[in-house]
Amino acid sequence: MREVANTGGGENELASGEKAQGFLGKLIFLLGIGMSLFHIYFSTIGLISTISVRSGHLIFAMAIIFLSYPLTKKGGKVRFIDWLFVFLACISGFYIIFMYPEMRYHIGNLTLADKICGVILIFLTVEITRRTIGLSLTLIALAALAYGILGPYVPGILGHRGYNLSRIISQMYCCLEGIYGIPLGVMATMVYLFVLFGAFLEKTGASEFFIDLAYALTGKYAGGPAKTALIASGLMGSVSGSAVANTVTTGSVTIPLMKSVGYKPEVAGGIEAAASTGGQLMPPLMGAGAFIMSEYTGIPYLTIITVSVIPALLYYLTLGFFVHNAAVSTGLKGMSKEQLPHLGKVLLSGWHLFVPLGTLIWLLVSGYSPTFSASISILVLIVVSMFRSSSRLSVRDFFEALAAASKMAVPISAACAAAGLVVGIVGLTGLGLKFSTMILEIAGNSVFIAMILVMFASLILGMGLPVTAAYIMLAVLAVPALVKLGITMLAAHLIVFWYSQDSNVTPPVCLAAYAGAGIAEANPMKTGFYAWKLSKGLYLIPFLFAYRPEILVTQGWYQAIIIGLQGLVALMAGVAALDGFLFVRLNIWYRLILGCICIVIFCPSLTLRLIGLFTFFGIFVFMFIVKAYSKMKAEKGEELYESLVKH
Repeated sequence: MREVANTGGGENELASGEKAQGFLGKLIFLLGIGMSLFHIYFSTIGLISTISVRSGHLIFAMAIIFLSYPLTKKGGKVRFIDWLFVFLACISGFYIIFMYPEMRYHIGNLTLADKICGVILIFLTVEITRRTIGLSLTLIALAALAYGILGPYVPGILGHRGYNLSRIISQMYCCLEGIYGIPLGVMATMVYLFVLFGAFLEKTGASEFFIDLAYALTGKYAGGPAKTALIASGLMGSVSGSAVANTVTTGSVTIPLMKSVGYKPEVAGGIEAAASTGGQLMPPLMGAGAFIMSEYTGIPYLTIITVSVIPALLYYLTLGFFVHNAAVSTGLKGMSKEQLPHLGKVLLSGWHLFVPLGTLIWLLVSGYSPTFSASISILVLIVVSMFRSSSRLSVRDFFEALAAASKMAVPISAACAAAGLVVGIVGLTGLGLKFSTMILEIAGNSVFIAMILVMFASLILGMGLPVTAAYIMLAVLAVPALVKLGITMLAAHLIVFWYSQDSNVTPPVCLAAYAGAGIAEANPMKTGFYAWKLSKGLYLIPFLFAYRPEILVTQGWYQAIIIGLQGLVALMAGVAALDGFLFVRLNIWYRLILGCICIVIFCPSLTLRLIGLFTFFGIFVFMFIVKAYSKMKAEKGEELYESLVKH
């Protein structure tokens, strides 16, 4: 769940953190440790109020951001204004903690102090968003605030009566519906602990273990390093949920190896970015959005990760087919046995790292809360890490993991706080209902058209927003329309959750692809477009949620697996149509037919599905025979003879 690279960056880069030296570096380090200990305390033995948890989390996040992220692009030393912002963050944060019980009784008649502290916190929220995310989400938050005030001047269905500054402050600061709303609450109470779990797992050397395990399993096959990237990124992503963090972690090893066996730089970077994007879809942890989804819908987190297993596997199998096609069509070979780690030795050296993951899954399945499950899993991880010298945590490692978690988390916190501004305005003005009405008017009764509209909305949002923020926006604006069209609440949220993932691979702002391009020394835009091509499962698989909800285990695992297999066939047809390759090069007519097959298998009609399935298998077998025949002729030298005769 390390979305720091997803969201961090934007327009400014980290000013200090690891780069900070002397007093400032030590202060940021201590603040990071304090932030992690604060979350461990209230999630285990501490009994503190909801507003105290959320405000305390935001105070720590703001302090770290103002001391770590520069005021301008040029960066430089921390200035007086940064220290002033830290002081104001403490004032506004502690004020709401101490005054909240009394404030609830005069929320319609705010005092001057209430208003001043409210304005300060709103301003600081916008500023930390600008520093960590960039102008995209910042402008959206400012536009939302302006919309809340200028409603009477907005024409058409989107207009409203407008609200004065006092009412806006009341909504954003004085209750649990604005900045301190669900997004920040989920971040503070659940997501942070999973970020901390990922930080400790990283310190134990889990990333190296997962990469070695993936190489041992797939390295010998055609395009082995690329397939290794898929497995390693899936394993790391399942416990980190950050596309960019996964890209730079696993990609630093897999991308150079992909290039060494013949992959073009933009292809290698694109494969790693697309594989890392799938990490936020892969249970058991997924991304921060999964926890927010649970809070919004009231559906247990365990249910969400359970129904996500088959779709996540479909995404990675689709990527695997893309990768295999790229390897076979260009004649790439696997790695030699001497180059690969021995599977038994890899498992022997790192088997204990599966124990905390198994503990986490067991606790969730047993009905314990995600917060408790994460806390216990961290404890188990620290204990089992002592079994091997390679993973053993020193005292320094322990504190570095605590500090690292804060660095990973604060950009997500900024995104959640800014999203709270937007969500608060949406609730105050009724914008969500109006937006849903617009979608329904355009789509009529067509689920397909409604999903296309939501898809385009996600594409636009994905050009500038991190995954969590994009999901929250779509959840409050688009989900009601999908539900009114007959899609279940869970399926509707999963649809927008999957669509929001494209922010990692959607040019022109595709940070995961840019990270991959940097490692691969490739053209960033070419890498971005290739990653976008590979990630087509993000757009196609959600149609199964809408038209074949059985894949979400609504009628048992047997039905879900059957639908999953049918979906896999459809996705294979789609990949072959896009690549123009299925054992051999395909002409335009075969590609068009395969594209149509991909579409009809998604249809609810059994007749159309059967026609699509049988047609695909017919083409599949025919192309396999053509490939085998061509290979046989090549071995006999007949192709050379025919070539000489023709010329």
